[in-house]
Amino acid sequence: MRFWLSKSSEVPIREQLATQLILGIASNDLKPGQKLPSTREMARRFRIHANTVSAVYSDLARRGWVDFRKGSGVYVRAFEDRARDNAKLDATLELDHLISNFFQIARGKGYSLNEIQARVERLLTMQPPDHFLVIEPDPELRQIMVEEIREGTGFRVIGADLKDCVYSGALTGAALVALYTHAETVRGALPANLPCTLVHSRSIPEAVGGQKRPEPDELVAVASRWPDFLRWARAFLVAAGLDPDALSFRDAREKGWQKGLRSSVFVITDVVTGKQLPEGCKARVFRVISDSSLVELREMVGYLSLIATSTG
Repeated sequence: MRFWLSKSSEVPIREQLATQLILGIASNDLKPGQKLPSTREMARRFRIHANTVSAVYSDLARRGWVDFRKGSGVYVRAFEDRARDNAKLDATLELDHLISNFFQIARGKGYSLNEIQARVERLLTMQPPDHFLVIEPDPELRQIMVEEIREGTGFRVIGADLKDCVYSGALTGAALVALYTHAETVRGALPANLPCTLVHSRSIPEAVGGQKRPEPDELVAVASRWPDFLRWARAFLVAAGLDPDALSFRDAREKGWQKGLRSSVFVITDVVTGKQLPEGCKARVFRVISDSSLVELREMVGYLSLIATSTG
């Protein structure tokens, strides 16, 4: 993964590096178990103090993003493989489908009612999920994820905080979705046999690849209701060499945030805020969820539709 660090920026080097590492892990540009450059190598590459790199790595380790391996180095923390959960979901739905279609055949072959009753009762009392439930503690990010999944799949989508799910009926009829980086928290709070699809964040290099770089005298605006969107965009854009004086940041939760946006050459924004931009603004919408994860969710929608038709 490529890193950009700007020493002339008002954004501290430490924040620039930490932001890019976190986004790299969240987007899967930095793979679970991947070894990061050593403190000495990173310091030499960017001509920064080794203590700065060491402080970033220590902070990310404390927050659960990386692991220190004695005598070996620093590695991206390996979250539990999401494929295990997806396989569990596929196997369960497939079994329900088979029982629904071949119930009479099974009885005709001599299987007792007790042998198949548990699975049949489950089909009679539970319908296949009819919506996605996005589990995300940050309300602004949650709204963005809900809108992206709704647009990307055409399926009904609801958002909720984890604590709201545990103490309410929100899980009923829901196919759970959460960010890959929340895997351990979500799995630790939900019933062990309840599957949850984990999605990756979109890669920053993937999102900006092929985009025309603005001229030095052109004003670029960044607008979002999600504070981390504004913070990360600032660190990344400045690290990539854009003049901080040519950047305008707008918190869409504040009154009057839209004023003067038309004077920007374009506005970097999220899918929710992008729909609230003044007419005439050129938007570059950065989507949080990766393309591959949206494809996976669309495939799941098709599979659930098939199951619903078969059991209806």
